[in-house]
Amino acid sequence: MKSISLYVDRDSILHRIDPVNKMIYILAAIALPILVPTLYTALICMLLSLLLLRIGKVFQKSLPVYGFVFLILITVILIQGLFHPANETPLFSLGPVTYYREGFLFALLITFRVINIVGSFLILVLTTKPSDLVESLVRRGLSPRFGYVLGSVFQIVPQMMSTMKTITDAQRSRGMETEGSLFVRIKAFLPLIGPVVLSSLIHVKERAMALEVRGFNAKGEKTFLHEEKAYVATRPIQWGLWIVMVTAAVWRIFL
Repeated sequence: MKSISLYVDRDSILHRIDPVNKMIYILAAIALPILVPTLYTALICMLLSLLLLRIGKVFQKSLPVYGFVFLILITVILIQGLFHPANETPLFSLGPVTYYREGFLFALLITFRVINIVGSFLILVLTTKPSDLVESLVRRGLSPRFGYVLGSVFQIVPQMMSTMKTITDAQRSRGMETEGSLFVRIKAFLPLIGPVVLSSLIHVKERAMALEVRGFNAKGEKTFLHEEKAYVATRPIQWGLWIVMVTAAVWRIFL
Protein backbone atom coordinates (compact mmCIF):
# COMPACT_ATOMS: atom_id res chain seq x y z
CA MET A 1 0.00 0.00 0.00
CA LYS A 2 1.31 3.44 -0.93
CA SER A 3 2.48 5.50 2.02
CA ILE A 4 0.46 8.67 2.48
CA SER A 5 2.20 11.73 3.88
CA LEU A 6 2.68 15.46 3.38
CA TYR A 7 6.19 14.87 2.03
CA VAL A 8 6.98 16.70 -1.22
CA ASP A 9 9.61 15.06 -3.41
CA ARG A 10 12.05 17.73 -4.56
CA ASP A 11 15.74 17.85 -5.46
CA SER A 12 17.08 20.24 -2.83
CA ILE A 13 19.81 20.30 -0.23
CA LEU A 14 17.16 20.44 2.49
CA HIS A 15 15.89 17.01 1.42
CA ARG A 16 19.40 15.63 1.93
CA ILE A 17 19.76 16.83 5.53
CA ASP A 18 19.41 14.35 8.40
CA PRO A 19 15.80 14.35 9.71
CA VAL A 20 17.12 14.44 13.28
CA ASN A 21 18.87 17.72 12.51
CA LYS A 22 15.57 19.12 11.25
CA MET A 23 14.01 18.18 14.60
CA ILE A 24 16.85 19.97 16.38
CA TYR A 25 16.15 22.99 14.16
CA ILE A 26 12.53 22.97 15.37
CA LEU A 27 13.83 23.07 18.93
CA ALA A 28 16.16 25.94 18.06
CA ALA A 29 13.40 27.84 16.23
CA ILE A 30 11.21 27.63 19.34
CA ALA A 31 13.96 28.28 21.89
CA LEU A 32 15.87 31.20 20.35
CA PRO A 33 13.01 33.77 20.29
CA ILE A 34 12.24 32.82 23.90
CA LEU A 35 15.85 33.00 25.11
CA VAL A 36 16.45 36.27 23.24
CA PRO A 37 13.00 37.88 23.45
CA THR A 38 13.45 40.75 21.00
CA LEU A 39 11.47 41.63 17.92
CA TYR A 40 14.60 41.45 15.76
CA THR A 41 15.43 37.92 16.91
CA ALA A 42 11.92 36.73 16.13
CA LEU A 43 12.07 38.46 12.73
CA ILE A 44 15.43 36.86 11.84
CA CYS A 45 14.25 33.39 12.88
CA MET A 46 11.05 33.82 10.88
CA LEU A 47 12.89 34.96 7.75
CA LEU A 48 15.33 32.05 8.11
CA SER A 49 12.50 29.51 8.27
CA LEU A 50 10.81 31.06 5.23
CA LEU A 51 14.14 31.10 3.38
CA LEU A 52 14.69 27.40 4.15
CA LEU A 53 11.22 26.60 2.81
CA ARG A 54 12.19 28.44 -0.38
CA ILE A 55 15.54 26.59 -0.57
CA GLY A 56 13.70 23.30 -0.08
CA LYS A 57 11.38 24.21 -2.99
CA VAL A 58 8.30 23.64 -0.83
CA PHE A 59 7.29 27.23 -0.11
CA GLN A 60 4.26 27.03 -2.39
CA LYS A 61 3.05 23.91 -0.55
CA SER A 62 3.25 25.79 2.75
CA LEU A 63 0.98 28.64 1.62
CA PRO A 64 -2.37 26.91 2.42
CA VAL A 65 -1.15 26.30 5.98
CA TYR A 66 -0.03 29.90 6.35
CA GLY A 67 -3.34 31.08 4.93
CA PHE A 68 -5.13 29.42 7.83
CA VAL A 69 -2.56 30.71 10.34
CA PHE A 70 -2.91 34.29 9.08
CA LEU A 71 -6.66 34.24 9.73
CA ILE A 72 -5.92 33.60 13.40
CA LEU A 73 -3.02 36.05 13.58
CA ILE A 74 -5.15 38.89 12.19
CA THR A 75 -7.45 38.57 15.21
CA VAL A 76 -4.40 38.57 17.50
CA ILE A 77 -3.12 41.80 15.92
CA LEU A 78 -6.50 43.49 16.25
CA ILE A 79 -7.15 42.42 19.85
CA GLN A 80 -3.66 43.20 21.16
CA GLY A 81 -3.58 46.61 19.48
CA LEU A 82 -6.89 47.54 21.09
CA PHE A 83 -6.81 45.86 24.50
CA HIS A 84 -3.21 45.06 25.51
CA PRO A 85 -2.64 46.09 29.17
CA ALA A 86 0.50 48.11 28.31
CA ASN A 87 -1.21 50.25 25.65
CA GLU A 88 -0.28 53.93 26.04
CA THR A 89 0.88 55.37 22.72
CA PRO A 90 -1.87 55.78 20.08
CA LEU A 91 -0.85 54.54 16.63
CA PHE A 92 -4.00 55.67 14.80
CA SER A 93 -7.68 56.26 15.49
CA LEU A 94 -10.84 55.41 13.60
CA GLY A 95 -13.64 57.39 15.16
CA PRO A 96 -13.94 56.38 18.80
CA VAL A 97 -11.61 53.39 18.34
CA THR A 98 -7.90 53.88 19.08
CA TYR A 99 -5.23 51.43 18.02
CA TYR A 100 -2.06 51.44 20.17
CA ARG A 101 1.62 51.03 19.33
CA GLU A 102 2.52 48.81 22.32
CA GLY A 103 -0.17 46.26 21.51
CA PHE A 104 0.80 46.28 17.84
CA LEU A 105 4.47 45.55 18.63
CA PHE A 106 3.50 42.76 21.02
CA ALA A 107 1.17 41.26 18.39
CA LEU A 108 3.96 41.57 15.81
CA LEU A 109 6.28 39.62 18.11
CA ILE A 110 3.68 36.86 18.48
CA THR A 111 3.12 36.84 14.71
CA PHE A 112 6.82 36.45 13.91
CA ARG A 113 7.15 33.65 16.46
CA VAL A 114 4.13 31.74 15.18
CA ILE A 115 5.19 32.01 11.52
CA ASN A 116 8.67 30.86 12.51
CA ILE A 117 7.43 27.84 14.50
CA VAL A 118 4.96 26.79 11.79
CA GLY A 119 7.72 27.16 9.19
CA SER A 120 10.16 25.01 11.17
CA PHE A 121 7.61 22.21 11.45
CA LEU A 122 6.77 22.50 7.75
CA ILE A 123 10.47 22.16 6.91
CA LEU A 124 10.47 18.78 8.64
CA VAL A 125 7.10 17.57 7.37
CA LEU A 126 7.39 18.70 3.74
CA THR A 127 11.02 17.69 3.12
CA THR A 128 11.26 14.45 5.10
CA LYS A 129 9.76 11.07 4.40
CA PRO A 130 8.14 9.73 7.60
CA SER A 131 9.93 6.42 7.05
CA ASP A 132 13.33 8.19 6.90
CA LEU A 133 12.59 10.13 10.08
CA VAL A 134 11.51 7.02 11.98
CA GLU A 135 14.48 5.01 10.73
CA SER A 136 16.94 7.75 11.76
CA LEU A 137 15.45 7.86 15.26
CA VAL A 138 15.33 4.07 15.64
CA ARG A 139 18.99 3.82 14.55
CA ARG A 140 19.78 6.25 17.37
CA GLY A 141 18.07 4.06 19.96
CA LEU A 142 14.37 4.96 19.79
CA SER A 143 12.04 2.04 20.47
CA PRO A 144 10.52 0.65 17.23
CA ARG A 145 7.10 0.88 18.92
CA PHE A 146 7.49 4.63 19.45
CA GLY A 147 8.91 4.91 15.96
CA TYR A 148 5.79 3.31 14.53
CA VAL A 149 3.55 5.63 16.55
CA LEU A 150 5.52 8.66 15.34
CA GLY A 151 5.30 7.52 11.74
CA SER A 152 1.55 7.01 12.10
CA VAL A 153 1.10 10.54 13.47
CA PHE A 154 2.70 12.01 10.34
CA GLN A 155 0.29 10.01 8.17
CA ILE A 156 -2.98 10.55 10.07
CA VAL A 157 -3.91 13.95 8.60
CA PRO A 158 -3.08 13.27 4.92
CA GLN A 159 -4.67 9.81 5.14
CA MET A 160 -7.91 11.22 6.57
CA MET A 161 -7.88 13.98 3.92
CA SER A 162 -7.53 11.35 1.18
CA THR A 163 -10.30 9.23 2.72
CA MET A 164 -12.54 12.28 3.09
CA LYS A 165 -12.08 13.15 -0.59
CA THR A 166 -12.90 9.59 -1.67
CA ILE A 167 -16.02 9.40 0.51
CA THR A 168 -17.17 12.86 -0.62
CA ASP A 169 -16.90 11.80 -4.26
CA ALA A 170 -18.78 8.58 -3.50
CA GLN A 171 -21.59 10.45 -1.71
CA ARG A 172 -21.86 12.96 -4.55
CA SER A 173 -22.22 10.12 -7.05
CA ARG A 174 -25.21 8.94 -4.99
CA GLY A 175 -26.84 12.37 -5.32
CA MET A 176 -25.98 13.91 -1.94
CA GLU A 177 -25.43 17.68 -1.92
CA THR A 178 -22.10 18.60 -0.32
CA GLU A 179 -21.71 22.18 -1.58
CA GLY A 180 -23.87 25.25 -1.26
CA SER A 181 -25.21 27.13 1.73
CA LEU A 182 -24.03 26.65 5.32
CA PHE A 183 -27.15 24.61 6.11
CA VAL A 184 -26.45 22.23 3.20
CA ARG A 185 -22.86 21.73 4.36
CA ILE A 186 -23.94 21.07 7.96
CA LYS A 187 -26.55 18.56 6.78
CA ALA A 188 -23.87 16.72 4.75
CA PHE A 189 -21.36 16.68 7.62
CA LEU A 190 -22.63 13.60 9.50
CA PRO A 191 -23.01 11.38 6.39
CA LEU A 192 -19.41 12.28 5.53
CA ILE A 193 -17.69 12.16 8.92
CA GLY A 194 -19.23 8.83 9.94
CA PRO A 195 -17.59 6.78 7.15
CA VAL A 196 -14.31 8.65 7.67
CA VAL A 197 -14.16 7.63 11.35
CA LEU A 198 -15.15 4.02 10.60
CA SER A 199 -12.60 3.85 7.80
CA SER A 200 -9.86 5.13 10.14
CA LEU A 201 -10.70 2.43 12.71
CA ILE A 202 -10.56 -0.24 10.00
CA HIS A 203 -7.16 1.05 8.88
CA VAL A 204 -5.85 0.81 12.45
CA LYS A 205 -6.96 -2.83 12.67
CA GLU A 206 -5.44 -3.66 9.29
CA ARG A 207 -2.12 -2.07 10.28
CA ALA A 208 -2.04 -3.98 13.56
CA MET A 209 -2.59 -7.26 11.70
CA ALA A 210 0.07 -6.38 9.12
CA LEU A 211 2.60 -5.63 11.87
CA GLU A 212 1.90 -8.95 13.60
CA VAL A 213 2.33 -10.84 10.31
CA ARG A 214 5.69 -9.12 9.77
CA GLY A 215 6.92 -10.07 13.23
CA PHE A 216 6.84 -6.62 14.82
CA ASN A 217 6.66 -8.14 18.31
CA ALA A 218 9.22 -10.84 17.63
CA LYS A 219 12.07 -11.23 20.12
CA GLY A 220 15.66 -10.62 19.14
CA GLU A 221 17.72 -7.93 17.48
CA LYS A 222 16.01 -5.97 14.72
CA THR A 223 17.72 -5.30 11.40
CA PHE A 224 17.07 -2.67 8.73
CA LEU A 225 15.99 -3.36 5.18
CA HIS A 226 17.94 -0.41 3.74
CA GLU A 227 21.47 0.77 4.39
CA GLU A 228 21.84 3.95 6.43
CA LYS A 229 21.61 7.02 4.25
CA ALA A 230 24.50 9.44 3.94
CA TYR A 231 23.17 12.91 4.77
CA VAL A 232 24.75 16.30 4.12
CA ALA A 233 27.01 17.78 6.83
CA THR A 234 25.23 15.97 9.66
CA ARG A 235 27.71 16.73 12.44
CA PRO A 236 28.49 20.38 11.53
CA ILE A 237 24.79 21.26 11.29
CA GLN A 238 24.00 19.47 14.54
CA TRP A 239 26.83 21.07 16.49
CA GLY A 240 26.11 24.47 14.96
CA LEU A 241 22.49 24.38 16.13
CA TRP A 242 23.46 23.28 19.65
CA ILE A 243 26.15 25.97 19.90
CA VAL A 244 23.67 28.67 18.88
CA MET A 245 21.14 27.49 21.49
CA VAL A 246 23.73 27.21 24.27
CA THR A 247 25.08 30.67 23.41
CA ALA A 248 21.57 32.13 23.56
CA ALA A 249 20.95 30.42 26.92
CA VAL A 250 24.21 31.76 28.37
CA TRP A 251 23.37 35.25 27.10
CA ARG A 252 19.95 35.04 28.76
CA ILE A 253 21.41 33.92 32.10
CA PHE A 254 24.34 36.33 32.43
CA LEU A 255 23.19 39.42 30.54
